[in-house]
Amino acid sequence: MAKEIDNPCIALCQLRGDLCVSCGRSKDEIRTWKRMKRPEKMAAVQRANTRLKALRKGKG
Repeated sequence: MAKEIDNPCIALCQLRGDLCVSCGRSKDEIRTWKRMKRPEKMAAVQRANTRLKALRKGKG
């Protein structure tokens, strides 16, 4: 069986609008995480990483 995708949550939830600025996931991605299949989780993590990079770039 394929390795489970780790939840990117770091238990420091900071929602701004529809986005958690701590883990980078949208409210919908957070809400549906447990029901997502592996490919969906992989895509959500990829999007979250992209969002976090954009947020960090905007701060600097």
